[in-house]
Amino acid sequence: MGLNTKTEQSRLLCDIGMVDFAVVELALYLDTHPRDKEAMEYFNHYNRIRNQLTRDYAAKYGPLTLSTADNYSKEWQWALQPMPWEGVI
Repeated sequence: MGLNTKTEQSRLLCDIGMVDFAVVELALYLDTHPRDKEAMEYFNHYNRIRNQLTRDYAAKYGPLTLSTADNYSKEWQWALQPMPWEGVI
């Protein structure tokens, strides 16, 4: 992998982390404010972005979640790739 690929991978992983944080926080807020339509719209918006980013990441670098683990290969890539926390990015 070249330097640009690692930089792109790191950026994508960082974007996923930021959007995932927003989704989790909105879910916690919605737990106590279930009728807040604006918060629900924000949740849906950022959840769609998170889902697209994780699909993009899985297509390029391997799955981050089990829901994207088998979509892009004939092998069980989940076990074959280094995990993001292993510091290989």
